[in-house]
Amino acid sequence: MTRSERLDPLLRVVQQRQDDAARVAGERERAHAEQEARLDALRRYAEEYSAAPATATIAPALLANRIAFRAKLEAAVAQQTTVVDSARQHAEIERARLLIASRETKVLEKLAASYRSEESRVAEQRTQRELDDLGTLEQGARSWQGECEDLNGDQPAVFRSARFLACLRQ
Repeated sequence: MTRSERLDPLLRVVQQRQDDAARVAGERERAHAEQEARLDALRRYAEEYSAAPATATIAPALLANRIAFRAKLEAAVAQQTTVVDSARQHAEIERARLLIASRETKVLEKLAASYRSEESRVAEQRTQRELDDLGTLEQGARSWQGECEDLNGDQPAVFRSARFLACLRQ
């Protein structure tokens, strides 16, 4: 098993972690957007309610109720602002985790690519070395064949073939 192949399971785990971090970050972003929308709706409602009533005169009991309700709305806006801030912080934390997971994945991918590149280079060198060795062997065989033919050129055919075989066995 090559070094790059040994990294593959680790790379799959890191990619799964990155995918999980992306999913969680997306959920946090969605939750933050929902809380922000709720805050906007509360603020709009509070603004509409705080506008002066259509009638200029209002009974004291209704005025007291209106003031109490506005206080409750303001408290709800303040509480929702806290919820939005918390959701924003959680979203930022998850974005940071996603960024870290993404960097870890990229580092391992680069390392695996480097290993694969080196393995490819080594394989090419090995192939070239084998081809060079084959070329050397062929050249050596040709020179032996030529020397044996020179030795056997002026002898009878039976002796020549025996000497040639002996020459090749060397």
